[in-house]
Amino acid sequence: MRLLIIAAASLAMVSCAILSLEDLEFHGWKLKFEKSYSSLEEEAHRKNIWLSTRRRVVTHNILADQGIKTYRMGMNQFSDMCPTGATPIKNFWTRHCLLRSMIPSNETKAMPHRGTMTSTPKGGAAKLPDSLNWRDHDCVTPVKDMGLECSSSWAFSMTGALESHTCINYGYLPSLSVQQLVDCSGSYGNEGCEGEACSYGPHFNIYQDGSCRFDPSAVGANCSGYFDVMPSGDESALQWFVANMGPMSVSINVGSLFLFYESGVFSDPDCSSSKYHAAFLVVGYGTERGQDYWLVKCSLGISWGEEGYIKMSRNQGNQCGIESEVTFTDCVYRSNRD
Repeated sequence: MRLLIIAAASLAMVSCAILSLEDLEFHGWKLKFEKSYSSLEEEAHRKNIWLSTRRRVVTHNILADQGIKTYRMGMNQFSDMCPTGATPIKNFWTRHCLLRSMIPSNETKAMPHRGTMTSTPKGGAAKLPDSLNWRDHDCVTPVKDMGLECSSSWAFSMTGALESHTCINYGYLPSLSVQQLVDCSGSYGNEGCEGEACSYGPHFNIYQDGSCRFDPSAVGANCSGYFDVMPSGDESALQWFVANMGPMSVSINVGSLFLFYESGVFSDPDCSSSKYHAAFLVVGYGTERGQDYWLVKCSLGISWGEEGYIKMSRNQGNQCGIESEVTFTDCVYRSNRD
């Protein structure tokens, strides 16, 4: 009986130690991501979600350490938000950028859509490099953070593409205003922080709504039009364009697995290739430990993923729809610095 009491007491002490460690980890996480809550009740609720996320991350990473999973998950700024349910994270994904086909109404101005582009160059196909990273050519701006309040991944993707194409074609890497695109292109189909039909976004430097704060003297680059990359769903086409033309704006189906990505090659066989939630920028491709990947620049801050990037699985049947909706922006260099 005495031994049973000692064992029970020891178990209780171990349980308290575990809880204390989790309390310390939660406190450190709150400090790192500057989290604060409106009440003790809300904090308790968020902590329970955080604990559930922590268990999920630990379990996943055990499988990653065993080579069963190709990527690791981590605790980040989203760890206290439930991927499903009536919490901010639901709206965060569903509102960001549904790349939808839009026919301009009478109230919407026509867009300079310049047609489609295929990956078959004149003179026949050329051998592509096995790996490529446009950051190595200093033609990718630093990762930015769109936060949780404004559904604007479409704007970050389009400005990022225009910045890189300006650099590749004219040797100058501008840092363009995402805010201008969000504020000044409402009459072309976008809904600002409520999302946008992304293929209409690139024209914000040509046509301006009178209500936005736009300074013509500060324009660093113009977009003369856009092309749809064809054939849709063909990853070899995307590879050709990234290698020969530069970073490409893409739409991706993202969910809770994507949300907690930390490192490695992200692979989710259940990820839909026909539903898109957010727009990001493919800046390169390569192979890691035998796994082909796309190098994707996200707009979730440098504390997310691999310093703001994710390696998405490549040559896996257009996983997450990464090649279903690809846009190439045609830039025209303009500088008023001289």
